[in-house]
Formats: sequence, structure tokens, C-alpha cells
Amino acid sequence: MKTTVVQITAGRGPAECCWVVAKVLKYFIKDAGAFHLQHEILHREKGHENGTVQSVSIRLSGKDLNKFLQPWLGTIQWIGTSTYRKHHKRKNWFIGCFEMSSTLTMQIDEKKIQFQAIRSSGPGGQHANKVSSAVRALHKPTGIQVVAMDSRSQHQNKKLATQRLQEKVDAHNKQQLQKGMEDLWRNHLELQRGNPVRVFKGSDFKIQKKKAVINIKDKS
Repeated sequence: MKTTVVQITAGRGPAECCWVVAKVLKYFIKDAGAFHLQHEILHREKGHENGTVQSVSIRLSGKDLNKFLQPWLGTIQWIGTSTYRKHHKRKNWFIGCFEMSSTLTMQIDEKKIQFQAIRSSGPGGQHANKVSSAVRALHKPTGIQVVAMDSRSQHQNKKLATQRLQEKVDAHNKQQLQKGMEDLWRNHLELQRGNPVRVFKGSDFKIQKKKAVINIKDKS
């Protein structure tokens, strides 16, 4: 199962672009569900207007991830009249959808976990001190470690330690994501307005399908 993080951003665009991000986000999540993908909002930056989104980062995981992403990554266009500036002549608004570095989506590989049996230090008196039922788990790539001594069963403590380590690594991933957000602002400057991957139109935000080009041969 592949996992990645996608950023949908208004770039340095105005409130109208932030409104488009909020609309696209709903469509994006609904589409991800149709592909049976799991999603999690990692970071959301609100726009200045109510109900708008400046930028959002979403973690996705699933079998058909590549197939889902193909028609989404790139520039997205909305054709419509601004609700914030009714007399504004501009009708075309652009946002970007980018795949972020996979290093921010580290998943635990049990082969990279070092387990060590240690003596329990909790309740149980002398019996607890004589039995090495507690488990210390070290995630080698990050150096994160946890200890589990909830059960008298070493096997159960090993399972608990793995679960807690996954939670710690997930928190680590989110921290790394937050630290990398400043670098990802380059995406805001790289919005290309030509050849959008998707086009939406009107206040009802209907997707515009690309018309197929049909070559008609002259039989005369």
C-alpha cells in the first residue's frame, strides 16, 4: 500500500483562489473515497474569507493511489465570476495540486525496529523485578524509542510497543511536515496557468470535460 502527501494551494492568489481550494478539497476527498483511499488532513491554512482555504496538505494511502493522482496533479482552473468582487473583470482563477516529498510519510518497517527485553519496574513486587517481560522498542531510522510494560506477557508488550512506536513515528512525520512547509511555499510560486489538468465552471462548480478531437477525412 502506497502512501503520499498532496498539497492543494491557492499560491499567492486572492480570496477567489482560496475559495476554489475549499471547493476542490471537497471534490478531491469525495473522489479519493471512490478509489477506496484513506485520507487524513495534516495541515490546513485558512483563507482570509470565511469558508476559504489558503493551503491544505492531505495524506493519502491505498492501492490505486497512482491512478487516482494522475488526473489531479498540476494546475486546476475555475471559470467564474468573483463573489467577493462582483465588478471584477477576471473570470479565470488558478490553484495548484502538488505531490509532496515521500520522506514526510515514513511508515514503520518492523525489520527496522530493535526490540529489547527489560525487567518490569511497575506493580508486582519482587516477582515483577525478576521477570523480563517489559519491552523496549527502538525505531532505528528516527531514533525514537518506547517502553511497554502493561502486561506480564512479553509478546503482548511487544505488540503494544510496536503500536506506540507507530504513533510516535506518525507524530514525528507531522512535525517534519510542519518544518517543511516553508520550503513547500515554492509550490505557491510555481503555479502554471497554462494547460490545467482539471477545469471547473460556474457557482455550482461543475467539472468541465475535455472535448475529444475527431479527425474527419475528406471523401471527395
